[in-house]
Formats: sequence, structure tokens, C-alpha cells
Amino acid sequence: MTLTRAARLSGVSVTTRRFSGTRLALGRERMLVFLVVLTLAAGAAILLAPDFAPLMLLTVPMAVSSLVLGPRELPWFVVFVMMVLAGLVPAQPEINPRIGVTVLAIFLLGLYILLTSFRRSRLGVGGLQGEEMLVDLRDRIQRQGGIPPLPNQWYAASELRSAGGTKFAGDFVVAARDDHHLNVAVVDVSGKGEGAGTRALLLSGAMGGLLGALPAEEFLSAANEFLLRQDWEEGFATAVHLSLDLRTGRYAVRSAGHPPAALRNAGSGRWSVLEAEGPVLGLIEGAEYECVVGEMRPGDALLLYTDGLVEAPHRDIGLGIDRMLGQAERLLRGHFEGGAARLIDALGSRNDDRALLLVHRR
Repeated sequence: MTLTRAARLSGVSVTTRRFSGTRLALGRERMLVFLVVLTLAAGAAILLAPDFAPLMLLTVPMAVSSLVLGPRELPWFVVFVMMVLAGLVPAQPEINPRIGVTVLAIFLLGLYILLTSFRRSRLGVGGLQGEEMLVDLRDRIQRQGGIPPLPNQWYAASELRSAGGTKFAGDFVVAARDDHHLNVAVVDVSGKGEGAGTRALLLSGAMGGLLGALPAEEFLSAANEFLLRQDWEEGFATAVHLSLDLRTGRYAVRSAGHPPAALRNAGSGRWSVLEAEGPVLGLIEGAEYECVVGEMRPGDALLLYTDGLVEAPHRDIGLGIDRMLGQAERLLRGHFEGGAARLIDALGSRNDDRALLLVHRR
């Protein structure tokens, strides 16, 4: 691409962004004008027909404004609605306890919208636009956890379940493939559900980039250094990393304070754990991570998972791993396709985040 063409494309991109920003600003201004007119119309109806139009009618434009207005316009609009309310109350035919409760309810709703608008102002966007931005970010990052296409002799699938069924979880999977190697990491960020969701979003994006850019032996060390730099209050995570040669079946498993991977030997039909050891991510500088190596032969399978599948109150984690392997022997016998979903639905607590990766050599 020539410099002239690049400059033209850059100019087109800048012009497009400016046009999009101008169009968005005009849309907000029109919506603000519409809401002001709607509020005045509701106020006129309340003033002229108080028996037909109650004061609670003012909650409609306030509720709509919390969805469509930005953080700069929203507080002023709420104040405007409160001023309209203050002008309408003395004009009511009768001031009784019911009117007082209605005014208090509208005031509390306005206060709640103001507080949420101040929180949204930290992001710079509000309402549906801010939520769409966050969901889009989540979807883009979670696509890194999708298993890339594999040769026909290999099958791999991952499954995630979050605490309470929310879409934001502290467990995630990231995967990357070059010509002949598959690299996958299953990670458990400290915390549960939405509380760990924001940290998991940031960490999954960073680890997804590291996974395809570094040699396998450097991945966990680099992830550990990244977490140390974040200085989070709950700034630790556990992870298990698999590096698999798709030509030979040779694998290397490294763990950072994570439950051990499990390998099924097709010859014996039995599962065994791969005890790789290493400290959790984000606590110790210069940590080193041991490696367990082996070879997956046709018919073999490998499980990577988070502790939500095997932990339970007042029960040793070893017993939880034994139970998981028993379920794996029953649910995966002779039929691995769809096995990750069957296994994760049969194990663990619905109040804990869970992640599972199943790799099978056909």
C-alpha cells in the first residue's frame, strides 16, 4: 500500500468517525427534546386532569431517559423532572398521604437514576449504549476461547457455566493454534460471577494475546508478571496450560496452582491425574512452572477444568476429582462429541463458576 493511499484511507476513517459522532450527538439532542416535550405534556395532563393523570406519570420519561440519555444530559433532565414535580404538587386538588408517598417514590427513583448516571460517567457512555459496549467487549474477548479448527483425527470442546447463570464469570478458556500446535489455557480468576467478571475480561484479553505470541514454556511466567503489575486487591488466578503437537500427540501440561489435568488411557480405559505443580498467578515474582509431558495416542482423552467442578464445602478436593473422573468414565465412554457439555452439567455447584476443556484423539 502506498503512502498516498494510506493517507487517503486514514482521512476517510477519521471523517467516518467524525460523521458517526456527529450523528450520535444529534440523536441524543433529539431524544432530549422529545423527553422534555413528553414531560411537559405529562405535566399538563396532570395539571388539567388530576383524576385521570396521576403524578406517577412523570416516572415514564425518567425511566426512558435512564436508557437513552448520556451521562452529561441525564442528571440535568432528572433535575428538570423534579422541578416539574415541585410545580405540580401544590396544584393538586387535595394533599393527602397518598400524594406524599407518590412524591417520595418519584424522588427516590430520580435519586437512584442520578447515582447510576454518576457511575456511568466514569465510562463516558450511558444507558443502552454503555451496556451494548460492555456486552460487545465481552463477546469479542470470549471468542478467543473458541477452539480453532483441528485436523480430523482430533476433537476438542470447551464449556463455561457461571455462578447464578450470568454471562460474566471468573472462569474462562483461551486457545490459539499455529500450523501444528494447539495451545489452550483454562483459567480461574479469584472471586465468583459478576464480581470476577471485569477482572476475567481484562485477563482473558491479555492471556489470549500472550498465548499465541510466546513459546509455551514462557506463557505462565508472562501471565504471572502481567497479574503482578495490575495490583488488584484480589489479584490472583489459577491456570492450567496445555501445549499439544497435533502431528505426534506429544503434550506438555503446566499448572499455576490449578487442579490437575486428567488423562484417559484408551488401552486401559482408566483416568489418571497429571500432577504439574506451580504457584498461583499474581503472587510470587519470578515464579517457575514445572512441566508434565506425555503422548496422546488414538483413543486417549484429556480434561482441563476449574475447581468449581470438583470443590464442595467440607469435602476434600481429591474426593471431588475422583467423583469427576467417575462421571467422565460413565458419560464419555465411547462417545466424546458433546461430552464436555454433559460432564459440566452433571458436576459442580450452580453457585460457582465452572469451566471445562475436553480434548480427544480419535
